Amino acid sequence: MNDVTDIAVTVEAPAGPVVGRRTGPVQRFLGIPYAQPPTGVRRFAAPVRRGRFPEPFDATRHGPTSQRVPLFPTTTVPEPSVPGDDILNLSVLAPAPVPPYDHAPFPVLVWIHGGGFLAGSPASPWYDGRSFARDGVVCVTVGYRLGVDGFAPLDDVPTNLGLRDLLLALDWVRENIGAFGGDPGRVTVAGQSAGGAAVLALLSSPAASGLFQRAVSLSGGLFDGDGDAARDFVERLGERVGVPPTRAGFGSRTVEQLQAAVVALRDELGADILPLGPITGDDILPVPVADGLARHGHDVPVLLGATGDEFDCGAAPENPHPSPYTLAELTAARAAGTRVTDTLFRAACPRVAAARRGADAGTWLYSFEWPSPVLGGAAHCVDIPFFFDLLDAPGCAEALGPYPPVELASATHADLVGFVHGREPGWARATGGPGDPAREYGRPGAAIVADTTGVFDPVVQVVQAASGVVGAC
Repeated sequence: MNDVTDIAVTVEAPAGPVVGRRTGPVQRFLGIPYAQPPTGVRRFAAPVRRGRFPEPFDATRHGPTSQRVPLFPTTTVPEPSVPGDDILNLSVLAPAPVPPYDHAPFPVLVWIHGGGFLAGSPASPWYDGRSFARDGVVCVTVGYRLGVDGFAPLDDVPTNLGLRDLLLALDWVRENIGAFGGDPGRVTVAGQSAGGAAVLALLSSPAASGLFQRAVSLSGGLFDGDGDAARDFVERLGERVGVPPTRAGFGSRTVEQLQAAVVALRDELGADILPLGPITGDDILPVPVADGLARHGHDVPVLLGATGDEFDCGAAPENPHPSPYTLAELTAARAAGTRVTDTLFRAACPRVAAARRGADAGTWLYSFEWPSPVLGGAAHCVDIPFFFDLLDAPGCAEALGPYPPVELASATHADLVGFVHGREPGWARATGGPGDPAREYGRPGAAIVADTTGVFDPVVQVVQAASGVVGAC
């Protein structure tokens, strides 16, 4: 029987009829609104659930994105901005039903994009879930409010609006994903960079209880704060755009104006990587994320890790952001654990494992070590096409070079798919102590996949560096 290559398909969901496209074995439903557009009086308000669609909703193209202004002129991940007001939308990629149509519901992966809580796009071709659909997983990508609109601490404005958006999206998934073939009782929430940090924040939040059953954080961190630094930044931002730093003041400026001003001010001040982000002390994050992880989510298995070099890559000829340090300096810093990579990203992995030490569900660590010949190391974001098994996606050759290892993509993707399907990872659990076990992907000179210890332990790395084992960016 010949497979139909491209036809319209309609799903009758509790949210209403949704029209997408089937291409071969994959069904795509793009840009489905899960909340009312956050405009007018709803702009700086908690998200409002979308009513049932009165007519079939056309879900054949990506919906509007929160991002209007990219964080950098050139980003590793292709991040298209899509105009429009309906930015609180999500996309569903699902396996196409095949005879005899009697399969059990598929597990669900809900993906949260990165971008420093300031930018990023769920419409990126790097987040296309076709390989997950191929392997029996329904993949959902979510848009949420960013920057000032999503995370600025303002008087008379609910805090953590971006996280509130994600909570409502997860609630939409619970109510509707069954219509797309997904199992609402087997949801894995996952994300990378700020998306990975959002996963950890949700895992620590009492408000997210029961909305997902597994969690994956790629290059996430513990980036929450009490809001003081963000308030200082917001004060300066108000001065820059000529309005008081209030709901009314910022409401008089467009999203584009505010996002452009945030990028310019961040560059001017040399601000921390995340001038705006999750804030603790409210109903969503009552306590710091690390403390919340010790209290909540103990029934949720967690997989997390980081790339070997994140933002500390070497001076490869094509790297648009080469490191100012020499190879010897980077080698010594990596061994000592003093790089930005170590303090912001890699150190979060044992901290999370330690916070969850009493959890019934396990915590597993990984380290992605394959060095991109373009970027001069295992850089921030280069692991995404491997975990998604999308080495042919637009922008991959520019970031990974012409010959990224296919077998590495097969291995990393298979581990993630197995985790989403509910299988326990094939390496030992972590406890946050020295010499914790981890899965290591793509280290030069080693097997594509290796189970190892001490990956996140600088003392062990010092010994390895002295013996010439640890390579720099």
